[in-house]
Formats: sequence, structure tokens, C-alpha cells
Amino acid sequence: MKLFLDTANLEDIKKYASWGLVDGVTTNPSLIAKEGVNFEKRVKEITKVIKGPVSAEVISNDAKEMIREGKKFAKWAKNIYVKCPMTPEGLIATQKLSKAGIRVNMTLIFSAAQALLAAKAGAAFVSPFIGRVDDMGQDGMELIEEIVQMYANYNFKTEVLVASIRSPRQVAEAAMIGADICTVPTAIYDKLVKHPLTDNGLDKFLADWKKSKKK
Repeated sequence: MKLFLDTANLEDIKKYASWGLVDGVTTNPSLIAKEGVNFEKRVKEITKVIKGPVSAEVISNDAKEMIREGKKFAKWAKNIYVKCPMTPEGLIATQKLSKAGIRVNMTLIFSAAQALLAAKAGAAFVSPFIGRVDDMGQDGMELIEEIVQMYANYNFKTEVLVASIRSPRQVAEAAMIGADICTVPTAIYDKLVKHPLTDNGLDKFLADWKKSKKK
């Protein structure tokens, strides 16, 4: 399973990219606004650090404007994926952009039926938001399982990009289910590495080593 970072913070992206384990980056208008930077400039900066997919989201609600934005974004770098929302206008834009050879990450997916439509429209990625599904009292991981099974049934090429991750356990569960990608915020990326037993074990090893050197 590929791991993406869900952030627009360039320093964080450089930090985790140095580990050699970041396969791509997802951004959205909220993340860009949080950084207080120019959208185009930041996206271009990210594509220079990350060679894998970098998602840039349209801000229009109209299909024609989404298509215009998407074509503009695609010219910025070869690894740009255009994020379109799961709406009727977004589906129209996704079909047009996909047919033009522009890869689309269809976002704000909350049901298997929506994921089916996105795949039929030609989306390269679908982004189900499992944390928000959980917030509604439903099972986000069950949704991922349904989408993975549905795509396997019909050999859809669309990849399942699990978004709105809230814990390291969800990353592991998504991998066990067979999701293609997880996009995680930096706070969760840090926690993927951490475990108290690892820290305790390391402390013990070092303490034992120091004792042995005194003999």
C-alpha cells in the first residue's frame, strides 16, 4: 500500500520525504489556506520534492470551470492529479478530464455507490473520508471494504485512496483490507513509527550496554 502525506506544509513534506517512504501528497483548499501561501506556487514546490502523485483541488462548482482549472493545474507538473468533488458537475468534469488524459482524484466520497460512479467516470483515485463516516455513527472501514470488493468484482482500475485517517490502526486496517493508498496527516505519520514498547526496549538495550561497558 502506498502512503501519501495529507499536508501543504513544505518543510514537513521535505522532512518525511527524506525517510524515503512518501509516495505522494494530497492537498486541499483548507490545507493551502492554513499555510497562508499562494496556491500555484506551493503546489509547484511540492511537485519538485515529491515525484509521485500530488493532488490539487479545484474550487469551482461548475463543470466547465472545473475542467478549465483542471487543465491549468495539469500543466504545472507531470505528477499533478486534479481533485474534483463527488457532485453531478464533478462527475461531468471527471469524465472530460480523464478522456483528455488528465488524472483525477475524486474526493468527498462517503458511499460505495458514489465510488462506483467515480470509477465509471474514469477517476484515477477515489478518496473515501472514513473519519467523517465514523463521525456519522457508521463504519468507515466497512466502506473501504465494500469499495475494494466492488472494484475487484469489475476490474476497475481506479485506486482506493483512504482519507480522513484518525489513527495508525486505521492505516493498518486499510492495508489489510487491500486499499491502494492511505493519505495521512503528519501527526499520524509520526505515530506510525512510535510505540511505547519500542521506546522501552531501546532504553533497556542502551542501559544494559552502558552497564556492560563498566565491567
